[in-house]
Amino acid sequence: MNILERYHAMEYGPAPEARNEADAWLAARDFGKALFIGGDWKAASGGKTFETSDPSSGKLLAKVSDASAADIDAAVAAAAKALPKWSAASGYQRAKVLYAIGRAMQRHQRLFAVLETIDNGKPIRESRDIDVPLAIRHFIHHAGWAQALDKDFPGHKGVGVVGQIIPWNFPLLMLAWKIAPALAAGCTVVLKPAEFTPLTSILFAEICERAGVPKGVVNIVQGGPEAGVAIVNHPGIQKIAFTGSSEVGKIIRKATAGSGKKLSLELGGKSAFIVFEDADLDSAVEGLVDGIWFNQGQVCCAGSRLLVQEGIADALIAKVKTRMSRLRVGSPLDKNTDIGPLVDLTQLDRVKGLVAEGARQGAVCWQPDAALPSSGYYHLPTLATGVSPANILAQEEVFGPVLATMTFRNTEEAIELANNTRYGLAASVWSENVNLALHVAPQLKAGVVWVNGTNMFDAACGFGGYRESGFGREGGREGMFEYLTAKLPLGPVIRPATVSAQPVEQSDGGAIDRTAKLFIGGKQVRPDGKYSLAIATAKGKLAGEVGLGSRKDIRDAVSAARGAKAWPEATAYNRSQVLYYLAENLSGRAGEFAARLTELTGATPKAAREEVEQSIERLFLYAGLADKFEGRVHQPPARAVTLALHEPVGVVGIVAPDSSPLLGLISLVAPALAMGNTVVAVPSERYPLLATDLYQVIEYSDVPAGAINIVTGRSAELAGVLAKHDDVDGLWVFADAETCAKAEAESIGNLKRVWSGNGRGLDWASDEAAGDAFLRRAVEVKNVWVPYGD
Repeated sequence: MNILERYHAMEYGPAPEARNEADAWLAARDFGKALFIGGDWKAASGGKTFETSDPSSGKLLAKVSDASAADIDAAVAAAAKALPKWSAASGYQRAKVLYAIGRAMQRHQRLFAVLETIDNGKPIRESRDIDVPLAIRHFIHHAGWAQALDKDFPGHKGVGVVGQIIPWNFPLLMLAWKIAPALAAGCTVVLKPAEFTPLTSILFAEICERAGVPKGVVNIVQGGPEAGVAIVNHPGIQKIAFTGSSEVGKIIRKATAGSGKKLSLELGGKSAFIVFEDADLDSAVEGLVDGIWFNQGQVCCAGSRLLVQEGIADALIAKVKTRMSRLRVGSPLDKNTDIGPLVDLTQLDRVKGLVAEGARQGAVCWQPDAALPSSGYYHLPTLATGVSPANILAQEEVFGPVLATMTFRNTEEAIELANNTRYGLAASVWSENVNLALHVAPQLKAGVVWVNGTNMFDAACGFGGYRESGFGREGGREGMFEYLTAKLPLGPVIRPATVSAQPVEQSDGGAIDRTAKLFIGGKQVRPDGKYSLAIATAKGKLAGEVGLGSRKDIRDAVSAARGAKAWPEATAYNRSQVLYYLAENLSGRAGEFAARLTELTGATPKAAREEVEQSIERLFLYAGLADKFEGRVHQPPARAVTLALHEPVGVVGIVAPDSSPLLGLISLVAPALAMGNTVVAVPSERYPLLATDLYQVIEYSDVPAGAINIVTGRSAELAGVLAKHDDVDGLWVFADAETCAKAEAESIGNLKRVWSGNGRGLDWASDEAAGDAFLRRAVEVKNVWVPYGD
């Protein structure tokens, strides 16, 4: 037998990772006192525990304290006590602590890796080479942000006590993603790991003790649903950061509505893996292995939908099957293992059920001919072909090693199929033509797009989704904003609207009656219900009537906004010119608008003129920033650049305040338009004639039809309609507290981004009520990874 024959005859032998250090660590700890609160180890106040087991064998690893609501109270109290001193510490002092955590983790990284593998089931290669190094990277990276905070985020401070809830698929990495930026911002933390995977968080708490983290700054509470609910609902917590399922994310969104808590959600996904006919197929297959079978497919951004161009579909599928047949399923502690067990029997049963249902709906499910270990929660890698776009395997997040395959004919169809999902977390584009790849990437409704790669992450680059994949970002500059707050110039409490339905006294004079219509799709239209609302002057006389908008009118306005492709597709420079022209034309009628302000609000002529001039200035500001509020280029420690692109949120609903009715409306509409969003605006309920007077200005200012739509009527009612509308992508509400809370609660259908004043107005004339703080709310940040080199 020659050397080549010997090479091909070689078999993979067992290469087990030693677990003796991990076993010794397990044996030496009292997991009945696993709550880390105020720097001390405590048992659950109710004495309850839960079990965590090795998914490769089902054997018990530990019985861990199960926190109750009382324990969460204690943890929040400890975090609140530690907050003043920690937030007042210098950036350098916080940076030293973050760096010390990272260095201590480096010294124990093999123990972290083995514990992660035996608790979660992921192959040791992944936990050792990906999860643990990246977790360390986050702490060391954010040490730099801590020290640069005052310079890079002027006017911002930590949001306060943060409640964080993380999943079981990346226990240590998700912990690092959450805790590192929070500590850098000067926040204190109450973190709840998943019940299935508590071990590495306990080791991390020990690291915090050794690294000099002040008592109470980091509190880690093990527990189940009761602990999670207590964190979400606790009045002493100022921000909730959650990673998990979309279903639970919606529950949290509803539970926090009206509370004023800052919220970030990183939820599920159904990511497209798009292979064009000019792609390097062998590289694409290897990328696919990483995309869907990494961590057994238990990845929120797993490339679980393979979209392949028709001309290469057969060849690619053949290569995929060949590669699947060589994937090694077995003990996760074996360094040769590609696919370990799923995390728990319940997850295994769920995956099996979805595969069976997908087959019942017409998919052909293929698996390699391989034996599974006799114990543990293993599932063979599965390829589903003949999948229709409506098949459950194409629409639902399986969270297992299951790949659904569909074909496309051209680029447009590929984009349409990729976006045919309620999720929007990630996507992967494979083509040797970088022009094609970068043409497709911005059109994909996903927060992260990898070009000729997949599952690339770094602490310097933001990660997060669109749609039902949640909102907010983790990592990078944008991830720091999630834990910071800027002091906005709050105005008085907003009272519920009190526009009377009773007849208003007729005004003197012989003016011809004029009822203002709605403004939808570039046209003035009558309200669907054919009702109107009488508007009084400051003296109680009839100023005019406006259309009483309804659900149908909002629906028409949203449809017009969604169809206004010319505005989001325009260049930033073109949008800038239009906004300048709008300001120019408003300036030409400044006296008319000032007189209307005085008539309606009773403002002095001088104050009215000032508000009009400020409105014109605000339009000028956002016209100037339209082509200057740009994205960034990140340089992660890899052969790649990451383009952090600013994209419009989409259709933005705006409910404007009664205070400063012209300036408030323009201060909200202008930044949304500047960033390429289309708008459905509900103007001041009390003074809507200022908005209806704008119709003509809009009509002769080159604003494309549908870019701005204005529906007058009852603010609370119309805010609720916008909140429920699944074709509205963002909602900004400045109204009374009840209306704001209801808008947040009713936004859960598509998890739209909601910004509310929580029942408070703003000082719209102040400099703080304009600029970057508003523009950030008007964009989504998409991170496009572009590798380079051979």
